[in-house]
Amino acid sequence: MSNNLKISEIINSDSAVSTSDGNIVYNKIEEFLKEASLVYLDFEGIKYLTTAFLNAALGQLYSQNYTSDFLNQHLKIRNVTKANASMFHVVVKRAKEYFDDKEGFKGSAESAIYGD
Repeated sequence: MSNNLKISEIINSDSAVSTSDGNIVYNKIEEFLKEASLVYLDFEGIKYLTTAFLNAALGQLYSQNYTSDFLNQHLKIRNVTKANASMFHVVVKRAKEYFDDKEGFKGSAESAIYGD
């Protein structure tokens, strides 16, 4: 079974920019991934896209019990502009790094903010 999630219809906007909208999309994705269904994220009609939205919608999937292989097999992206495609790579890379070493990221962030 496959499911096509049209982002603009889920968030009722052509702007995928907020974390709250990203969380709405995340919850939809999660419903289908729990059943090991194939999910297509369709970005047709989306004019504006931010990493904040993508972190909420996709990045947190890496905090769950999903492997990269599982997500690569069950989550497909459609109708993304070339300009926006690079954001997906950045978000996925950072999510993998973060969830592989949360404590290291926390320490680095605190050091950057508060000093050693």
